Amino acid sequence: MRIQSIQCFAGRNIYSHKPVVKVTLDIGELYKLPTKDLGDFNERLLALFPGLKKHYCSLGYEGGFEERLKEGTYIGHVTEHLIIELQNILGYEVNYGKTRIVEEPSLYFIVFEYKNEKCAIECARAAVNIVLKLVRNEEVDTEAIINNLRAIAVETDMGPSTKAIYEEAKKRGIPVTRIGDGSVLRLGYGKYSRIVQASLTDFPSCINVDMAGNKQLAKRLLAENKIPVPDGDTAYSFEGALQIAREIGFPVVIKPVDSNQGKGVTLNIKDEQEMEIAYNEARKYSRVVLVEKYVKGKDYRVLVVGDRVAAVAERRPPFVIGDGVHTVEELVAIENLSSLRGDDHEKPLTKIKLDATALKVLKDQGIGKDHVPSLGERIYLRYNGNLSTGGTARECTDEIHPYNADIAVKAAQIIGLDIAGVDITTEDISVPISENGGAIIEINAAPGLRMHLFPSEGKTRNVAADILDMLFPEASPHSIPIVSVTGTNGKTTTTRLIGHTLACLGKKVGMTSTGGIFIGDECVLKGDNTGPTSAAMVLSSKEVEVAVLETARGGIVRKGLGYDLADVGVITNIAEDHLGIDGMNTLEDLAFAKSLVVEAVKPGGYSVLNADDKFVRYFMERAKGEIILFSKNNSNPVVKEHMQKGGKALYVDKDTIFIYNGKTAEVLMSVKEIPITYGGMIECNIENSLAAASALYGLNLSIEAIRKGLATFNPDMESNPGRFNIVDMGDFKVMLDYGHNPAGYLEVMKFLDKIDAKRLVGVIGMPGDRDDLSIYKAGEICSKCFSKIYIKEDSDLRGREPGEVAGILYDAVISSGTKKENVEIIYSEDRALEKALLDAQPGDFVVMFYENFERAAEVVERVRRELLENTDTAGPVIQNVG
Repeated sequence: MRIQSIQCFAGRNIYSHKPVVKVTLDIGELYKLPTKDLGDFNERLLALFPGLKKHYCSLGYEGGFEERLKEGTYIGHVTEHLIIELQNILGYEVNYGKTRIVEEPSLYFIVFEYKNEKCAIECARAAVNIVLKLVRNEEVDTEAIINNLRAIAVETDMGPSTKAIYEEAKKRGIPVTRIGDGSVLRLGYGKYSRIVQASLTDFPSCINVDMAGNKQLAKRLLAENKIPVPDGDTAYSFEGALQIAREIGFPVVIKPVDSNQGKGVTLNIKDEQEMEIAYNEARKYSRVVLVEKYVKGKDYRVLVVGDRVAAVAERRPPFVIGDGVHTVEELVAIENLSSLRGDDHEKPLTKIKLDATALKVLKDQGIGKDHVPSLGERIYLRYNGNLSTGGTARECTDEIHPYNADIAVKAAQIIGLDIAGVDITTEDISVPISENGGAIIEINAAPGLRMHLFPSEGKTRNVAADILDMLFPEASPHSIPIVSVTGTNGKTTTTRLIGHTLACLGKKVGMTSTGGIFIGDECVLKGDNTGPTSAAMVLSSKEVEVAVLETARGGIVRKGLGYDLADVGVITNIAEDHLGIDGMNTLEDLAFAKSLVVEAVKPGGYSVLNADDKFVRYFMERAKGEIILFSKNNSNPVVKEHMQKGGKALYVDKDTIFIYNGKTAEVLMSVKEIPITYGGMIECNIENSLAAASALYGLNLSIEAIRKGLATFNPDMESNPGRFNIVDMGDFKVMLDYGHNPAGYLEVMKFLDKIDAKRLVGVIGMPGDRDDLSIYKAGEICSKCFSKIYIKEDSDLRGREPGEVAGILYDAVISSGTKKENVEIIYSEDRALEKALLDAQPGDFVVMFYENFERAAEVVERVRRELLENTDTAGPVIQNVG
């Protein structure tokens, strides 16, 4: 039994709209035995993990999984439930999972929901190990396993501040992406996106953050603006620190000039002996130390968000309460066992540290760690109340005096922070600090939110909501419009046409396609970029005002979607392509995978569907938002039924495209006015134009804007490279197209039937990852159309042997009636095209189904230049070939 592979789907995917992990597991010989035949396996499993008794399983009620165990289920299924249970034990509320056989008899995949990706993967590995040990009757150290998983969870979980902002964003429907394994989040998409790291936003500059971190510099800036701060100065030596302390008078505070979380800070230093110990402690964290006058009072944290105070907490030093039996050290250990306390920031409270600073505080009280406090006696272990050293917090937002609130906001603004933790020491926060000797002690650029989210006393303050309100004020956008386009054929042309129309309106369009990633007119990454990583790149750009994403099958199946929800989802069609890859063996499998695009549409958004496609009703059942149908046939029964129910649709009637808005129909334009249809001769581009126009209509563009976009999008190598690009070579013409499946070949043949050419010549090939039948069908189609055929192969054979694809195509065209003397096999794509062009006769129309468009275009241009040297009849790319 072993894990073959692990895939993580962070976004919506074909298995779930929640993040899931897919584990491919080979259970080996265990496929022969159900659990009831594995001795006491069931009993031992349930004894170790009693929570499994509550699992529903497919039976749909509590205890269902236990029943399945008794009946006899298989190890793959058991592993799925154990993975989920391990996550539950760690505190993650997950319940979705499924197990399916991939390949008889022993290869399975297990898909399960997760909250923490790294931890979920380790839970999968741990579950497999546990099951193996149980099968082998070996001992299972569950405590060690859980402790190890818990440590991984602590290390990789979001901290409380980050998690609060993450959850608040999800609640508001703001797209949120965790970048890496730390505390950095991207909120929103495109030009409206914001970056936060815990409570630090992308607003303050590095200088602002550095100023807040330099305690002396921050204090000087505040003092210049008449804000009360403690007297003091920086020192580079103990002698210098001692001199400052003598000048300002004991008691004093010593702290590193640039540390955080109370590290190296010692309060209430009363003499030179304590001074030396405190100085040495501070020097562990900084070369420079700050010596300040000790301000007596309570420790308050004022959270400033924007131009107002969002929350106030009184931070109380950690303490233990005596019971007359246990020592201070024992009482600390007992308190640290509390479920509320963790090693770091993963729990509402942090474990109390009995370190040198705590021992000094005990000494000041005339006791040590072995002292046994009397019943009810309170023993403090710190002078300050930092939560990171075990302190607690009392919520007191309503108590702050308006003067103190104003001065805290002013202090944050002086430093240049939009979110700040302003530390104030004063006897009473409800009294102006100017009246009771209080002062601002520090300004924190990335204040922890934990004390406000989980106060030890008082009500919770949803400060994450305050931060989101500041980042995205009411009615302000947090995302850009997103159009996602999928299907078998026509995706690229449809995507480009939508992007072109939006660009005509002056929008900065981010686009992914088989040709590359584009930000405006700039191609930032060439090549086939139709997966989730490419989509994420576009959506992360602050330049992008609208995203148009070509979303291909491979990315959907292997990684899911690269966005949360689209404003418009488009499915152009479903045809035979990529069958036998990634578990997609039938057209129904393809339809299921691609339906994810219309399932992931916003409420109030639109799903655009091809009513001429046989899967349209299937898609209509799964689609979210409002449906817009399009059809080349005004009498399409699905469209007519949809329109009768008040649905929106685009259709063609007598070469004219109409838009039906649910009540009335309006003329958009004639198909002959759309350049990429070549006067209405290219049916697939009529379909692509309808798909694009429907998507644009769903984006609420005016008819005039849609009409302009369609009318100005040309079928040339600039606007739509590699799609029906026709070049006049003088005595003959050549067309480059990316037909790569039988359906694509048929569309080209429909067009060729309508043109006036003396002879049709084909340079044909097929990607090696298509199945034999699809390759053979393409050969049959070509045999019926072309008088002369050149067979070539892609440079990337995609797992095939050299000559294998060419052989299938050759057998197909010969078997379909093409004479052998009219067929040539030239494996090199470049040489095959060059031979076809050089052998072309006057009046020929040469069609090249390319693998590499740029190289094919270079060959065409080179041969064209050579022909121009001998004749002046060669013209530009043509618009009318009838």
